[in-house]
Amino acid sequence: MPPAPRSSGDLPPAHTAMICVALPCLAISTEQGQLTGHGLEGFYRAGRRILSRCQVRVAGREPLAVQARMTASDQARFTAALRVTPHGGPDPDVVVERTRCADGAERIVLRSFAARPLRLPVEVALGADLSDIAAIASGAVGPELPASVGDSGLRWTCATGTSSVTADPPPADAIASAGLLRWDFDLPPGGSVCVELKVRLEGAGPARPVGRAATSPLAAARATGDDPRVPALMATSVGDLQALLVRDPSHPTDTYLAAGAPWRCGLAPAEALAAARMTLPLGTRLAAGTLRTLARTQISHEGPRHGMIPGPRRDAGAHLPPGCTGTEATLLFPVLLAEARRWGLPEQDTEELLPTAERCLSWLRAAVGEGTYLRDPQPGGPVRCETQAHAHRAALLGADLLDACGRASPDAAWLREWARRLRAVFRRDFWLDDRGGGRPPAALTPEGRPVPHFGASAVHLLDTGLLGGGAAAPGLLDKVQTESLARLLGSPAMDSGWGLRAMSTKEPGYNPFGHRSGAVRVHETAIAVAGLATAGYEKEAGALLRGALAAAEAFGHRLPEMYAGGQRTEGGAPLPHPAACRPAATSAAAGVLLLTTPAGIRPDAPAGTITLRPLRGAPLGEIGVTGLRVAGDPFSVRVSRLGLAMVEEAADGLQLGV
Repeated sequence: MPPAPRSSGDLPPAHTAMICVALPCLAISTEQGQLTGHGLEGFYRAGRRILSRCQVRVAGREPLAVQARMTASDQARFTAALRVTPHGGPDPDVVVERTRCADGAERIVLRSFAARPLRLPVEVALGADLSDIAAIASGAVGPELPASVGDSGLRWTCATGTSSVTADPPPADAIASAGLLRWDFDLPPGGSVCVELKVRLEGAGPARPVGRAATSPLAAARATGDDPRVPALMATSVGDLQALLVRDPSHPTDTYLAAGAPWRCGLAPAEALAAARMTLPLGTRLAAGTLRTLARTQISHEGPRHGMIPGPRRDAGAHLPPGCTGTEATLLFPVLLAEARRWGLPEQDTEELLPTAERCLSWLRAAVGEGTYLRDPQPGGPVRCETQAHAHRAALLGADLLDACGRASPDAAWLREWARRLRAVFRRDFWLDDRGGGRPPAALTPEGRPVPHFGASAVHLLDTGLLGGGAAAPGLLDKVQTESLARLLGSPAMDSGWGLRAMSTKEPGYNPFGHRSGAVRVHETAIAVAGLATAGYEKEAGALLRGALAAAEAFGHRLPEMYAGGQRTEGGAPLPHPAACRPAATSAAAGVLLLTTPAGIRPDAPAGTITLRPLRGAPLGEIGVTGLRVAGDPFSVRVSRLGLAMVEEAADGLQLGV
């Protein structure tokens, strides 16, 4: 019997899946290597499963899986073995190696280690349902489609399209009713034979993943250092970012990052902006493409939402109603543009995108009105702590951007004055005194009462422009409050040893698997590390950095967007969250931010200067990063074990600032 349909909130588990990504293509497998059609297994293109089953049998038996590993972001290799020689003892004498690629290619190699020649019948059983991934997620998948024999393979057709598999060499026999391709191979001792399969969606054209192109917008940065985990995390993070790149269909020269695989392979505005911001050390072209793509979605009709970048609502946990990611995206737009300009975004791109940023800032001014706080857009909603942090940063960086680009206007003066007024009332209203020194509440109710739960969203109070140049902008908290916040973030209640928990273990309702009530979210951990480092709290920053690096190692250096926030123990490992995307744009981008934070790179490309503010405690020992981009030119930096930073490569004319 087929399994009962799942509810919409009950996703099939993906935490043990091996996910090869080269968008718009995916290949999802278990460690067994065989694609059985169960769960998420299969090859996908543009969210449709074009092959659900691919099972290999040799001499009538399935080989025994012995190893599975990712060899690249878009490729996995599976090794299996079996014994075919009668009376030959327990040792396998045939090895089957399968290399599976996201773009629909699979290479099957049989190697004989038998002492005599072998004649091996090989069968590949194939099946396809052409189901949408949303139907697979809900458990509403129909039966496999009937196959027909095509050119050197099989074909499946339904109302939504046709998929096919071709084989090289062509099979000796193709049985459509059983979905079976068959060969008979003669292998001498030590010999090998190869079968190559190609899965494709007919009529869709060849897949051209953006990240594989020579014109990829992301630099292939590399990292070295005393800690052997450092180069692996940087390589995997950059590879996953390349794999998640997507072209804007209407403007193919513009690219952005999809939110994550397998569930969110489309555009999530707030997350695309946040990820592009953390990848500015890899160049500004991704930021430019993301900003242009979202500028085309900006609301232009008159009304209270005029100037907003639209976005869906996001669940905020049990203590607050869902939040508006459109608000976050609208406030991130001018921030990313201002910081990208500092990293060397070409002047023509800045001029092109500046009107959109001005409209975002005008929306902020209109939304605040005569008040002080930027309130939740839904009627009767709370005043969120993190929203005020986003708005304050946007106001200050936006005002600087307008002045730097010669857009002298009342908006710049208003933004600075409003930010000053916000700081004054925020430090009073958004602080709960207690014996430990106090803490910021998560929000204020419409009546002004604090929602007291403390969580990782408070890290945005430390983010005053982490990736821009120049002097640090003033924060919403004063010096004493910032010190209390840093101490809280570094406490065992928040620092799990694997990264920062979404909520303190001391809060009622704490759940180590709760995505807003206790799980570690990698993006927030990276923001905390960078914010604490900028504010001068290196001990807390270093502890979180080392914890995130340990978690990355446990996950094969491919960090999921979140994982359980249970306390780290000797010899333990972080528990995966079964619904988390892996890879995910924000967690891959966070890997870049985590590994560039020790150098404290602060460029000001328009002024031709760059400042380094390294972590003096050198929490990872010596670390070097090459292949970065500042003002479009290569940039390399090294931090010694003594915490001294040295520029090893930079553009001509770029001066080291103080």
